[in-house]
Amino acid sequence: MDFADVVRRRRMVRNFDPRPVDPVVVERVLDNALHAPSAGFSQGWGFLVLDQPADVQRFWAATTPEGAGADSWSRGLRRAPVLIVPLSCKRAYLDRYAEPDKGWTDRDESRWPVPYWDIDTGMAALLMLLTVTDEGLGACFFGIPPERIPAFRREFGVPEDHLPIGVVALGHRAPDRRSPSLRRGRRGTDEVVHRGRW
Repeated sequence: MDFADVVRRRRMVRNFDPRPVDPVVVERVLDNALHAPSAGFSQGWGFLVLDQPADVQRFWAATTPEGAGADSWSRGLRRAPVLIVPLSCKRAYLDRYAEPDKGWTDRDESRWPVPYWDIDTGMAALLMLLTVTDEGLGACFFGIPPERIPAFRREFGVPEDHLPIGVVALGHRAPDRRSPSLRRGRRGTDEVVHRGRW
């Protein structure tokens, strides 16, 4: 698929056909994620792949708020046969920038104007979404409720220094309803692009 087509066709899919995804496709998604940019080539990310039905069920049990069950928002997402959780690791960036070629041995976080560990991991997640679209499949990026992150960590043995920035659900598209938020319309370049000054 032409890159411009991939960008235009990418959207969040919230309903999946539970058919398995070819493992070769999952590996391509992960391989492309590794090509995301990262400050200082720190590569401070990790990806938890849940592609077995029992693991996917464990994810939903650990991350669903008590009493929420399979609400209308998550019902279609729960059918996705593959979940990939991108996790950022701030320590990897602080360690990398304390190395001699960078020299920030004080490891002072105030040197970072924004949390590049989260941004770079988000760019890796975007490459996943684009790859899934290029493969003719569907994907949705969504978050884990903050109060459920400890249960998620316990269930999957995730180290404390790795933060889940979200989840990429992927699989074969099923009939889906478009998000009501899309009614807001896409902002035009004339509204968001400022040339020369604000």
